[in-house]
Formats: sequence, C-alpha cells, structure tokens
Amino acid sequence: MRHFRPGDLVSHLKNGAAPILLDVREPWEYAICHLPGTVLIPMRDLPARMHELNKQAETVVICHHGVRSYHAARYLETLGFGDVINLSGGMAAWADEVDPALPRY
Repeated sequence: MRHFRPGDLVSHLKNGAAPILLDVREPWEYAICHLPGTVLIPMRDLPARMHELNKQAETVVICHHGVRSYHAARYLETLGFGDVINLSGGMAAWADEVDPALPRY
C-alpha cells in the first residue's frame, strides 16, 4: 500500500493518472463533501460490494481522517487488489491542504 497526502493526489491526477477514487465514509458524510468522481462504498458494505471494484485498477481509498481508509485499503490488499493508495489525512486534510472552501464536519 502506498500513502498519498492530498497534494500528492492532486499531482498524480494532474499527471494523467485515473485511479478509482473509493470513498468509504457513511452516506451522510459523503453528502457534506466529497471529491468529484468518487465511488461511495461505506466501509461496512465493502465485503458485500467489493466485486464492484476492479482488482487491477489503481485505487485511492478516502475517508474523513485517513484511519478507515487505511483499514479498508489493507482489507482490499488481502483480497488481491494490487495497487492501493491510502489518502493520508482524508477529507479533513484535503480541506486543509487543497480546498479550504470544502465544508468541514
């Protein structure tokens, strides 16, 4: 598993990368703020819905502070996902480091 800070992800996307952006937060959190193009699969639903994801695709896992996404990324690795990235600091860090206008909760 790799770890990106929000600025690293911005650079990665600007360089043409097109990873799956997997948000593992709850729907109410996602409704407050999320990155465009993300796929919402709450962490509790991941075991039942992991078939919706491509094991071969680069996958960036996102949550509020980076803890749930870390655990979800580790879980995906145990299922054979080969290129998993945890967004360290999560959406809170994204608001601090990339987009201060993003709603916080």
